[in-house]
Amino acid sequence: MFDNLLGSFWPYTIDGLILGAIYGLVALGYTMVYGVLRLINFAHSEIFMIGTMASAFVVMTLGFTEPLTGFALVGGLLLMLLAGGAASAGSAMLLERIAYRPLRKRGASRLAALISAIGASLFLQELFALVIIPHVFNRPQQGRNQMGVARIMEKETLFTIGGAQVRVDQVLIFVAAIGMMILLDLLVNRTKIGRGIRATSQDPETAVLMGVDIDKIVRVTFLIGGLMAGVAGALFILQFEVTKFSIGFLLGIKAFTAAVLGGIGNLRGALVGGLFLGLIENYGAAVFGSGWKDVIAFTILVLVLMFRPTGILGESLQQARA
Repeated sequence: MFDNLLGSFWPYTIDGLILGAIYGLVALGYTMVYGVLRLINFAHSEIFMIGTMASAFVVMTLGFTEPLTGFALVGGLLLMLLAGGAASAGSAMLLERIAYRPLRKRGASRLAALISAIGASLFLQELFALVIIPHVFNRPQQGRNQMGVARIMEKETLFTIGGAQVRVDQVLIFVAAIGMMILLDLLVNRTKIGRGIRATSQDPETAVLMGVDIDKIVRVTFLIGGLMAGVAGALFILQFEVTKFSIGFLLGIKAFTAAVLGGIGNLRGALVGGLFLGLIENYGAAVFGSGWKDVIAFTILVLVLMFRPTGILGESLQQARA
């Protein structure tokens, strides 16, 4: 049973780290919103989907027939990241303004906000399936099917580890994901807006008395979470070269699992949980078969909630220190 894993340990490890890095970026959105509002934003999976769509649209607009090289490649990658990040960040802020802020202003229960999140998630999926993909992407027959995206860069081998090939796109994805997480950690722990986020997370009423603009903090929180999901969407397109209207559903649940695994509300926990989940998924698929990959992820979620609901690190956003 373990022969497949032992024989291909390094390839499974590399693929798991790349997938885990994407999980970690998306998990940051769940962690940020939960840390500030104590809300599980289940529509965040569609914010990721919007990032993949925006990145795919850039690739389609460029209209190249062969992978790019040189400055054209650098420009194309930057456009993908900018488009994915901007589209997802803008969508996240719009989601907060329409779906959550009215409820928050009226003092609605968390259950009402959770139901609103689920409704927003379904609405965004159907909007892209019925309107955006057929009319913007001009693919009416693929509104509900997987949509392929042209390869923007050659996936050349950069070096090998234990006989496993490490491609240049994999290194780029991993470095970009880790870099974004480090920048976010510095933002939250070393800046004025970060102090406001932590103060709001710890005690919103006292934060208001100390001059913190709660509405601004909430907007910034959604903006940052959306930006991370958008970058993750661009990296996902770079790695897998496919998207669809429901691409975020399963990945979003796994990213939420990663957030819980690392410690919901913990920025560094999102990274740890994402990488750990990516590795466990791939190792489990090697041992039990690829059909068990999703089962393994959800089993981990159940076990964490049963035996360690605070996650691996167990430290919330409000406990961070500048």
